[in-house]
Amino acid sequence: MAAKSPRKKAATTTTTRRPRRKKAEPASKGLSAAEVASEAATPPVELVQGIQEDGGQVLSVYRDPLGAHTVVFAALPIDKVEPTPYQRDLSEPHVKRLAGAMERLDRFLDPIIAIRKEGRYWTPNGNHRLHASKLLGGKSIMALVLPEEDVAYQILALNTEKAHNLKERSLEVIRMHRGLTGARAGRESEFAHLFEEPAFLTLGAAYEKRPRFSGGAYHPFVKRAESFLDLPMAEALRVREARADKLLELDDAVVSVVDALKTRGLQSPYLKNFVVARINFLRFKKEGPVEFDPTVARMISSARKFNLEKVNREDIGRMSGPLLAEDSE
Repeated sequence: MAAKSPRKKAATTTTTRRPRRKKAEPASKGLSAAEVASEAATPPVELVQGIQEDGGQVLSVYRDPLGAHTVVFAALPIDKVEPTPYQRDLSEPHVKRLAGAMERLDRFLDPIIAIRKEGRYWTPNGNHRLHASKLLGGKSIMALVLPEEDVAYQILALNTEKAHNLKERSLEVIRMHRGLTGARAGRESEFAHLFEEPAFLTLGAAYEKRPRFSGGAYHPFVKRAESFLDLPMAEALRVREARADKLLELDDAVVSVVDALKTRGLQSPYLKNFVVARINFLRFKKEGPVEFDPTVARMISSARKFNLEKVNREDIGRMSGPLLAEDSE
């Protein structure tokens, strides 16, 4: 088998790939049921006292069955619980559906996750359950309270993987970046495991500035051009803001082309995707490094020089693939 060329190998190593997980032997890891509830679960005295002072009630302390970390199971005053300031936006329809289901069952059976923060409780996983309980007039809420504040960011990273769409995922990640900036020392690249993908940071900053931004049309090339920055968090955030501004400048140029095509009678929900694909020169550059600023600058230039006369209905008709919700607006 021929060896990979140095250039191709370098391009491969810049791609973030998760190692393949080895299949675990059945019942080979973690704690037994008896060990979970054993006296080895040392109560975090300061946290337990804090919960009681806040008007809550500690029901039990145990070790989680996977990593043996201490967990406090408690009932918390609902008015002292709030979402983390950097997670995705609340879905009011989902809250109403959840509240309706809870009301029919007349039970609350899914505890939220909570972190104690200066006499308040942040929930990185449970915002919709929290608001559904409040909608029903609940006084308290059951929570798994974790002693380590940093775990909130880890759990929020899990939430980004189950976010409904690119917009929600990107907004949650950039908000996490803002929450960490100033609160934690370090460089952006050191938090890569929390942010999952560098493109989410730039797209998230763009969505913050323009909620109806069609990020799905730009995500493929942004994903190629972005990488985690080896810069202090505050400095990296300024770079993300500047790159978001460049993306929005590109979006303005693309929208002008789309409007001109519509004026010529060409109608399709894929018009923006079509224009972006036409000006995306990376389609012909399969290997080698890609830099964000030169890439976007070249695409802006191409959009402003876009030749409308070379577009026909058949070209647009060949556009296919799933249309993202935010791209249909």
